[in-house]
Amino acid sequence: MPGKILVGTASWSDPGFVAHWYPKKMKAGERLSWYAGQFEMVEVNSTFYSVPDARTVERWCKETPNGFVFDVKMHQLFSFHSTPAKLLPPELQRIAEIDSKGKVNATPKLRDKLLKIFLATMSILQRDHKLGALLLQLSPAFSPRKHELNELDDLLGQLWQHSTAIEFRNRNWATGDQLRSTIEFLRRHNAAFVNVDAPKSDHFTIMPTDVNEVTNPHVAYLRLHGRDAKAYTTGKTVAARFHYDYSEKEIAEVAERSRKLAREAEEAHIVFNNNALDYAPRAALRLRKALGQITNVPPQTGELF
Repeated sequence: MPGKILVGTASWSDPGFVAHWYPKKMKAGERLSWYAGQFEMVEVNSTFYSVPDARTVERWCKETPNGFVFDVKMHQLFSFHSTPAKLLPPELQRIAEIDSKGKVNATPKLRDKLLKIFLATMSILQRDHKLGALLLQLSPAFSPRKHELNELDDLLGQLWQHSTAIEFRNRNWATGDQLRSTIEFLRRHNAAFVNVDAPKSDHFTIMPTDVNEVTNPHVAYLRLHGRDAKAYTTGKTVAARFHYDYSEKEIAEVAERSRKLAREAEEAHIVFNNNALDYAPRAALRLRKALGQITNVPPQTGELF
């Protein structure tokens, strides 16, 4: 039997969503529950920049129905990004080694302490059976030329009780002979390879879009970044980089790809990251219709409110 396909967006509170998708004058505190009326899952982006407090996560649980799933992006300190000290919890800012530019030295001790704090808040989602995958989005600077996959061993070892998904942002991990080594590494760690829908380009930051790998039998992962190569490589903001509106033909292609992934895993998580205007939630709803999960795509909120 094919697995369940969960469709959602990367974040529920992007400025474009607020301006163009949510009902006019909707209060910020009402958006998540309204989003959860349209989708069964969401990918949390804010956790890349800070660890939410327990009260915030409790509120997420309260505002969503039973069965709703949160995939959670891991803090950038874990993914080889240059991390400003101000993005750490206050208690860690006081003990971190900080350079002259205010950036943190990601020592093993600091990473372990941050992981303990991070997982403590995630345990609230886990308690309510709403925690999906922990998404590790690696820096493009994490390349086969400068790094080795075994640098992830310690973190993945500590996350063995969780579903973990890894998105590489350097295409050299997924081309030629290296692809097989990458896939074998993830399978050994029971971590999901994040497949992407992206522009066709050889730019080192754009992952190949023809790779469809399922390395964890419980969860397959697909993130959709749009197909505009120029925007992806030259955009100065997230909205500019992923400014793309999928056509009906392309949505049909994504639907078929989603079904293929779901045939190899218990769940396939399909996340639209084309976060410009309201393109992501609109595309996600159109995909749900193409998959037969809903019968009609709601009209634009302006027509309703």
